[in-house]
Amino acid sequence: MIRLQRAYDEPSPQDGLRILVERLWPRGVSKEKAAVDLWLKDLAPSTELRKWFSHDPEKWDEFRERYWAELREQGDLLTLLQHRTTEGNVTFVFASRDEVHNSAVALKQFLEGEL
Repeated sequence: MIRLQRAYDEPSPQDGLRILVERLWPRGVSKEKAAVDLWLKDLAPSTELRKWFSHDPEKWDEFRERYWAELREQGDLLTLLQHRTTEGNVTFVFASRDEVHNSAVALKQFLEGEL
C-alpha cells in the first residue's frame, strides 16, 4: 500500500518505509522531523518539468504525461521502487502545499497503473 504525506506533517507508525520523492529537500524540515528512510530524488520530476508545472492545476494532465514519460526512462530505480511498494506499507513524502496536484500523487498513480 502506498500512502502520501507532506514532509511538514507528523510521521505515523503506519507509514512503513518513508521515501522522500522530491528533488529538493523540503524547506525548514530537519532530517529528524522528516523521518525519511530513503530519498529518491532521481525519481522526482526533472528541474525543467518542475519549473514548467509550477503547481498549476490547469497543467496537471500534461504534467502527469510528461512526468510519466520521464519515469519510464528510470529503469532499475523504478523497478526497485515497484518491489519496495509490494513489501509492506510505503509512504511517499512530499513538500507541496497542494495535496492533489503534486509529483507524489502522479508517482503513486503511475505505479498503481504499472503494477
